[in-house]
Amino acid sequence: MKKLFGTVALALASGFGGAALAQDCGSPVIASMNWQSAELAAALDQFILNNGYGCSAEIIQGDTVPTITSMVEKGEPQIAPEGWVDLVPEVIQAGLDEGKIVVTDDILSDGAVQGWWIPKYVADAHPDIKTIDDALAHPELFPDPEDSSKGAVYNGPQGWGGTVVTGQLFKGFDGAGKGFNLIDTGSAAGLDGSIARAYERQEGWLGYYWAPTALLGRYDMVKLDHGVPFDKEEWTSCTSNAECAEPKKNDWPLDRVQTVVTKEFADSAPAGVMDYLSKRSWSNDTVNGVMAWMSDNQATGEDGARHFLQENEDLWTPWVSPEAAEAIKAAL
Repeated sequence: MKKLFGTVALALASGFGGAALAQDCGSPVIASMNWQSAELAAALDQFILNNGYGCSAEIIQGDTVPTITSMVEKGEPQIAPEGWVDLVPEVIQAGLDEGKIVVTDDILSDGAVQGWWIPKYVADAHPDIKTIDDALAHPELFPDPEDSSKGAVYNGPQGWGGTVVTGQLFKGFDGAGKGFNLIDTGSAAGLDGSIARAYERQEGWLGYYWAPTALLGRYDMVKLDHGVPFDKEEWTSCTSNAECAEPKKNDWPLDRVQTVVTKEFADSAPAGVMDYLSKRSWSNDTVNGVMAWMSDNQATGEDGARHFLQENEDLWTPWVSPEAAEAIKAAL
């Protein structure tokens, strides 16, 4: 994967230099997944590690499944700030059992939500549609733009754990047998665009999405109930496993979003770095607010990280040492 090199700014604050801060931090590679909250988290970690702890952190683009698999099998990248660990339970467990990775506390303090959604205007017009089965009983309300005789369920981009789960749930709920096609949106932008187009035309839309996101702050969507209890064994062996040929209906649990670090980096990094990665945690409301600002200002993840640091000093300073906090403020 092509590396996207960020600015390496070594702060010279409080009478000490970057070299003194660096110790054994080195040049950790941070995975930025291809959605906005993960881009923001990666940029924030890069800024804090580089300016507060003298690292020379780089950012690469990644996706949940290949990134975490690579961390377990190859030891790189070193940090995945926003790891949706429940989407790859077998990979995470294998990495922990083999001593290849470390999972810190939740970066998203109140968890993340994934599932199938419909626009609120559809839910209001059809109050009987409350579950996935209810929606799949009405393909005419969610027409496939390429084949109006079929309904459409919009999936996420390839490489996302949520895309695998949606594909398995589509089979488990017999979407094809109920007159639906599963639509490959190609990218996060394609998925967002499909919702935006539906809203502009006040048309039906049914598909995968998640929170926190700026888009759900812009478009009022309703998450469908799965109508069945969560089966953890089914989830691990089949719902989240694309190789399982006969998935069953299942619920989608609230996701833990945690930071995944390679064991080698965790053991070699200065204590302050892992202390920061373990303490760094924010809520959906905080992330949604920063992402809304990013969307309104066409801002990058780096812009969003700076905005967050400037506007939320009371929140982030307890995550870092007093010396790092001063260096970060100086860099801003």
